[in-house]
Amino acid sequence: MADDKKKAAKATGKPGAKAPKGDAKPAKADTRQAKGDSHLPKAPKEPKAEKVAKGDAPAAEAKLREKGPAASRPVPPPRLKKYYEERVLPELVKKFEYANNMEAPKLIKIVVNMGVGEAITNAKLLDGAALELGTITGQKPSIRKAKKSIANFKLRKGQAIGAMVTLRRARMWEFFDRLVNIAIPRIRDFRGLPARSFDGRGNYTLGLTEQEWT
Repeated sequence: MADDKKKAAKATGKPGAKAPKGDAKPAKADTRQAKGDSHLPKAPKEPKAEKVAKGDAPAAEAKLREKGPAASRPVPPPRLKKYYEERVLPELVKKFEYANNMEAPKLIKIVVNMGVGEAITNAKLLDGAALELGTITGQKPSIRKAKKSIANFKLRKGQAIGAMVTLRRARMWEFFDRLVNIAIPRIRDFRGLPARSFDGRGNYTLGLTEQEWT
C-alpha cells in the first residue's frame, strides 16, 4: 500500500512527495545552459592604435603637417628683420669695428602706450581705445592703472587711465615696418623725427598724435 501511495504522489506531483536521493536536479543545469545560449555573440574589438616611439614623434608630426593646406607655404621672416641681418648689421660691425655681432645695436622690444585722460569721467572710452590699440598692434593690450592719486586731476590710485602693448620678435618687426614705411610718411607736414629723443641707454621715445589720413 505504501509503495502504491508513493507512485501516485510522483504521478500527481503533490508537494508532500519526496524525490528519491539518487535523482539529480536537472532544472538548474538546464536554466544555466539556457542563459548561456541567450547571450548574443560579442562584436569584435577594434585594433589598438600603434604607439609611436619617442624618437619617431617628430616624423609623425611632420606627416600631420604635410596633410595641411599651408604645409608647403612656410611663414616667411619679417622683411625688415631680414634687411637688418643681411645689410645693416654687417655695415655696423664694419664701421664701428665690433669684435662680435652681438655688440651691434638691435631692436629688442617696442612698447606702445595710449593714455586716455577722459576715462576718469567716462570709463567706456577706455574700452574703445583698447580695441583700437589691439587692432593697430595685433595684440591684446594691457589696461594700465594710476600708481598714485592726484587731486588736481581728480585721479585716484588704482583707476584705469590707459592701455599698453609690448611687442617682441616677429610682431615687433612687422609693426616697425608698417610704422616707418606707411604710418609716419603719411603724417601731415612731417619734417623728420627728433634726434634728441634717446635717453642715453639705447631707448628711443616717439610721440604721435591722432591723424586724419587722406
